[in-house]
Amino acid sequence: MEKKKTDDSEPVPVIAPVDRFGFLKQEQGNSPHRFIKTRSSTNYEKEERRVTKWRKMIGAGGSDWKHYLRRKPHVVKRRIRKGIPDCLRGLVWQLISGSRDLLLMNPGVYEQLVVYETSASELDIIRDISRTFPSHVFFQKRHGPGQRSLYNVLKAYSVYDRDVGYVQGMGFVAGLLLLYMSEEDAFWLLVALLKGAVHSPMEGLYQAGLPLVQKYLLQFDQLVRELMPKLGEHFTQEMINPSMYASQWFITVFSYSFPFHSALRIWDVFLAEGINIVFKVGLALLKHCHDDLVKLPFEELMHALRNFPEDAMDPDTLLPLAYSIKVAKRLEEMKQDGEKAVAKPAQTVNPVQQ
Repeated sequence: MEKKKTDDSEPVPVIAPVDRFGFLKQEQGNSPHRFIKTRSSTNYEKEERRVTKWRKMIGAGGSDWKHYLRRKPHVVKRRIRKGIPDCLRGLVWQLISGSRDLLLMNPGVYEQLVVYETSASELDIIRDISRTFPSHVFFQKRHGPGQRSLYNVLKAYSVYDRDVGYVQGMGFVAGLLLLYMSEEDAFWLLVALLKGAVHSPMEGLYQAGLPLVQKYLLQFDQLVRELMPKLGEHFTQEMINPSMYASQWFITVFSYSFPFHSALRIWDVFLAEGINIVFKVGLALLKHCHDDLVKLPFEELMHALRNFPEDAMDPDTLLPLAYSIKVAKRLEEMKQDGEKAVAKPAQTVNPVQQ
């Protein structure tokens, strides 16, 4: 039988190497997937034992989650802070955020929003789609499944909550969720976050004027001055304020241009404990680099605040430092002070001339 001739001129498709999260491998530089450690056989066995513990804790499909959480909240908190196993991350995120309950209570709503409704933000969403995790294989192909899913989730939310609509930073949040769950699950987790199913609502991060971002940046600035007075004074001298380097930390919860493995660990804690972890991580970054930052003039300082060294962003270094920084009490005090300041003018009555 004659051998089939092959065409030597036919191009062989080049398959780009990807890391275990699906990001194209490239030079370490400032890529969101840098800093992923190679797993040895010992680490693999340790991870398997951890997954087994988690499976027992949550039960089949999450059936035991609420019961275990009520009985052993401290165990749950400790395990989440150590990092949720990647193979269970999507399910656990839905359980701890309250989004699973929202999904079950609203059958058919997502399909209605995607298929039958129109959004004033559609062109803005289409324009920004390709900017969301461009080095991830799921989102790379123009009009591919990843970009279509991201468009659907963002469009659905812009219709669901027309007061918020769509803001660019929402793409990174929705994109991160879509890497771990279906469109509909990602949509309801976005709803849970922005509407405050478990923690304080996030919608103010994306409303006109970004009111919650402004509030958080003022609080962050105050915390820097109280906890790191020397750095706070240096920022004043160099005319640096948090809006110049920290806005994206709050708007995307570190999912934008942060090492992906580190961002996932932060998100584990964020979904379980709320916004305080963003303050803690931001302060931990500054604290880790404190001695270098206080020596830098304006331009070098701005560069450093937007390009932290890799060791500062290693979750095994960063998160323990973040957990050691206590902010809850002080943030509550600042919140109450702000509420009093708003209430005061309403209580002041101008004297009426008799």
